[in-house]
Amino acid sequence: MLEKESPIKGIIKSLGLVFGDIGTSPIYTLTVIFLTTRPTENNVIGVLSLIVWTLTILVTVEYTWLAMSLSRKGEGGTIVLKEILLPLLKSGRKAAFFTLLSFVGISLLVGDGVITPAISILSAVEGMRLIPGLEKTGQETVVIIAAVIAIVLFSFQRKGTERVAVAFGPLMIVWFLALAVSGIASILQAPQVLKAVNPYYAFNFFAENGIAGFFVLSEVILCATGGEALYADMGHLGRMPILRAWYFVCVALLLNYFGQGAFLIQYPGTKNVLFEMMFNQASLLYIPFLILSIAATIIASQAMISGMFSIFYQAIMTHIMPLFKVDYTSTEIRSQIYIGFVNWFLLISVLFIMFEFRESHRLAAAYGMAVNVDMMITGILMTSIFYFKNNRAKCAAALLVVFVDVAFLISNTYKIPHGGYWSIIIALIPFCIIMIYTRGQRRLYKSMKPMPLRDFLTRYEVLYRTTTKIGGTALYFARDAERIPPYIVRTMFTNNILYEDNIIVSIIRRDDPFGVTGFFKGELSDGLRHFEIQLGYMEVIDVEEILREAGIREKSIFYGLEDIATRNIVWKTFSIFKRLTPAYVQFYKLPSHKLHGVITRVEM
Repeated sequence: MLEKESPIKGIIKSLGLVFGDIGTSPIYTLTVIFLTTRPTENNVIGVLSLIVWTLTILVTVEYTWLAMSLSRKGEGGTIVLKEILLPLLKSGRKAAFFTLLSFVGISLLVGDGVITPAISILSAVEGMRLIPGLEKTGQETVVIIAAVIAIVLFSFQRKGTERVAVAFGPLMIVWFLALAVSGIASILQAPQVLKAVNPYYAFNFFAENGIAGFFVLSEVILCATGGEALYADMGHLGRMPILRAWYFVCVALLLNYFGQGAFLIQYPGTKNVLFEMMFNQASLLYIPFLILSIAATIIASQAMISGMFSIFYQAIMTHIMPLFKVDYTSTEIRSQIYIGFVNWFLLISVLFIMFEFRESHRLAAAYGMAVNVDMMITGILMTSIFYFKNNRAKCAAALLVVFVDVAFLISNTYKIPHGGYWSIIIALIPFCIIMIYTRGQRRLYKSMKPMPLRDFLTRYEVLYRTTTKIGGTALYFARDAERIPPYIVRTMFTNNILYEDNIIVSIIRRDDPFGVTGFFKGELSDGLRHFEIQLGYMEVIDVEEILREAGIREKSIFYGLEDIATRNIVWKTFSIFKRLTPAYVQFYKLPSHKLHGVITRVEM
């Protein structure tokens, strides 16, 4: 029996992998809010109350209570919600709508995911200006240092992060303890900030500030960015370790926000709240704290990068994205993967964002909108699931969350002309890839005109009796053995290539995330068998090993390649995707010396 992981180990691991983004929000949230809001005592307490209830509703209620009660074998995320909801829908139109909604959600996660490392690293590096002698460091220098950190971080991804990841959890414990202790020390100087727990002060803030107060919500959302990671990473760590870690993280964050508020009341001229508060409290410890904050932002960025690899892998496995080349960076943990296209796309986007916005407070003016839309989509999917499952209490709670998400979204529209459009533009790239690829695959499948199995067997049986066969076993890959792809028809009937033992292999992705089985479905005819591999959409498999275990020792592996002829710009783009990404058998890393590609020309 495997030794069960202790609760403490689970919490430490969660702190390192899940809470980096939301855990580094105190670096910039209050600083950005009070760039445009006067730091009077009433305003400070009002904003703190908004932060308390934003974390409560958008993270604790939406993700830890509602979303984390919905899973497939412990796996979470937007794709999982879609997979749970679709079987509950009777109408094809509804299924198409919610599928499209999930595609938007996935794309927006990428859009805001790019901003996470940019704003976190930039804001931490900006803290170096408080070190004596570095006060006049130019913004150009700050951006270059942040860019170098980002380049080093992304360059390390190919080697895997398994070894250094061990230190992430303990480092984040030190980070959250530092936040909590500094917060408590500051609260003691102005304990009235604790009144912010009462939601009355949030409503009072709106009453006193009117429409300007409402648009402050677009900055308040920054305290909750990264909350979606609690649900998305549930499959890696389990529900309970993340929940337990969240209680600790939530308390540490609130103590620090209260502390920053207390410091602002005492020093209303403060420009960089967290770092100035730390420098004021313990100037001798400031440099170690600055180094710790940069380490925390790197960990937050690493969690985002790993999360993006996971999201793209889910998308590849559920056939909504092309078969990008996937490398496995750990011999121990098969879920640790590296996708080169994703890595370099993220790095180029992060560097562009850093040099475009240059300052963290300008970047914050663009941040949060995409993740807000993703939270709303999660709320809509959850509300629909609870409605169809007749769970009235959770349906009502999820509906309340959606209303709150919509209020934040209306406030966030203010960010669009101030740079918020960049996260939407970046999100459009994966969205266009998804839409072109899914539509292209459907159109291609129709254009290929596969042969029904019955017609195929009629011709095959005649050929098998009358032609000279090659000794050994040949493998052919087909999505569905009931409909034989043209490349198999061409190989056997046009080129007269027939082996003594022919096996059609189908790889079937199940709706659930985990589990692998490989088995023969029976003999279709003399010398023709069907072997099926069924696996969960989060499984990383070794197809060659599964074939060996089934006693298959193939001599040749045939697979189809499409030569797409088209004048349509959309299908031309689709054909470029097909050419630039690995073929089916190459994606599964089958032995190259046995592979034979058969080209079929397709008019689209």
